[in-house]
Amino acid sequence: MKFATFLMQTNPASLSSVARRAEELGFESLWIPEHIVLPVKYQSAYPYSSSGRMPAPPETPLHDPMLVLAYIAAITSKIKLATGIYVLPIRNPITTAKAVASLDVLSGGRFIFGVGIGWLEEEFSALGMNFKDRALRSREYVELMKELWTRNDPVYKGKTVAIEGFKMMPKPVQKPHPPFIFGGHTEPSLKRAARLGNGWYGIAESIPDMRDVIARLRGHERAFGRSTPLELTVSPRLGEPLKVQHVRQFEEMGVERIIFGAGPGAKDQIAAMEHLRDDVMTKV
Repeated sequence: MKFATFLMQTNPASLSSVARRAEELGFESLWIPEHIVLPVKYQSAYPYSSSGRMPAPPETPLHDPMLVLAYIAAITSKIKLATGIYVLPIRNPITTAKAVASLDVLSGGRFIFGVGIGWLEEEFSALGMNFKDRALRSREYVELMKELWTRNDPVYKGKTVAIEGFKMMPKPVQKPHPPFIFGGHTEPSLKRAARLGNGWYGIAESIPDMRDVIARLRGHERAFGRSTPLELTVSPRLGEPLKVQHVRQFEEMGVERIIFGAGPGAKDQIAAMEHLRDDVMTKV
């Protein structure tokens, strides 16, 4: 099992202390959540909680993930760096492809691209982006980015985006490209991951519910005839500390990475990571 943790801090000293200690403790990767803006009031239903409300209040400070991960890349040497989850269709795909390629080069090939199509319609509206066709745009953006990363003379013509007659350098270090980890629990999201992704990211409020979601995801993998199964990543929100028995249960489901949640305080998060290392990571 790979163990990961979130980067929720905002000042450089806290970010660097958590990142360095996570690397020392043997964590495999660091994941950073993101939104560009958060509405004070919203009608959109947060899909990863039974309450329908996201756990972050609107005043939550959230850095640009690419800038933070580039900073972390410079002060670490082996821990992987991931977005969890990057709202793909809310930005220009060519500038996103450039940022990802640059980050992968600067980190020495350590970037994991966790993506989603977004759920917060109010955020799309604030940025002047179409919410209704975000699934189509996400699919085409992924196809376009793969073309930009793997071809010297990229050509792509979709319904929402196209490119021809341009070059984009540098190319990512990872070949053929950094892995796409798709988030989402809905049936379309699971199908999208099975069709386009290298991995899938889910939030587990309960063990039985996660077992059901993964079973449905595996069904979509079979329907698409995948030769390589998706790498499964889970962020547990079980209402209790993560225990060895939970890790065993996730392993039985085929989960390969667990993202350990922690609060924004660096001191408390480091203490929690150390406890996890001693109580769980060394015993599985």
